[in-house]
Amino acid sequence: MVGTEETRLVVVRGNSASGKSSVAAGLRERFGRSLAVVAQDNLRRIVLREHDRPGAANIGQTARYALNAGLHVVVEGILYTDRYGDMLTELRADHRGPTHSYYLDVPFGETLTRHATKPIADDVSETQLRDWYRARDLLPGDAETVIGADSALRETIDRIMLDTGLVHLPAVDR
Repeated sequence: MVGTEETRLVVVRGNSASGKSSVAAGLRERFGRSLAVVAQDNLRRIVLREHDRPGAANIGQTARYALNAGLHVVVEGILYTDRYGDMLTELRADHRGPTHSYYLDVPFGETLTRHATKPIADDVSETQLRDWYRARDLLPGDAETVIGADSALRETIDRIMLDTGLVHLPAVDR
């Protein structure tokens, strides 16, 4: 078992440029301290400098550590179901507190439009984005709430804050 009955685990998944990092940053900004963001790209590419591979311990172990430290945790990333589905299922099952998962469903055309505004736009081609894109790569068993591209960032953050109960919890200054 991991975390406490009070800790919240929030998983935000979706394709590249679907808004995952913006949602996670918005949740942290809105909530304040005592909310850890476990960002797949940052942890894997920058902190650990490892390749994306099935069974990698990076995301799950970091989330577990933060939950056990009493932090609320937002796990965000593409987190393909064939590579990370088992880890996410185990993490969700092991978490003692409320767990909520969201899938940001953005069509490929919108992915291209959003990607063009990112600092890495010149480094990642349309071909690469097309190779990475998986339409509605949902976890099995209706485990995720699907949020469409028509949901504005603020609206998505408000919804997740309410759904998870974070809106009613005090941030702990650490």
